[in-house]
Amino acid sequence: MTLQVQFDFVLPKGYVDEQGTVHRSGTMRMATAMDEITPLRDPRVRSNEAYLVIVLLAQVITRLGTLPRVTPDIVERFFAADIAYLQNLYREINDVEPQLLQVVCPNCGHVHEVEIPLLGES
Repeated sequence: MTLQVQFDFVLPKGYVDEQGTVHRSGTMRMATAMDEITPLRDPRVRSNEAYLVIVLLAQVITRLGTLPRVTPDIVERFFAADIAYLQNLYREINDVEPQLLQVVCPNCGHVHEVEIPLLGES
């Protein structure tokens, strides 16, 4: 039995490079412990915690279209829909616990938690 560590994807919108080429198909690899530790040393992450996702995605995306390499500067220019898609994919392939959301029933006012499904779940 082999462990799948590379996962192909197609971005919903796609990254548009300086020449106007749209890059949609890519590959993401499973993250290592070092992938999650390294961004914490990055000064951009230290000054803005939200930047963590940018650095982390740049490390685990191994291919995007015909680009020779994916860098944080490239990930910064992804559309928000593509970032959300990639975050869900990252959670799915790395077995990260799904997020819970508190919701209120509009009829009775009961508050309960709902699991936000991961990619491929319903």
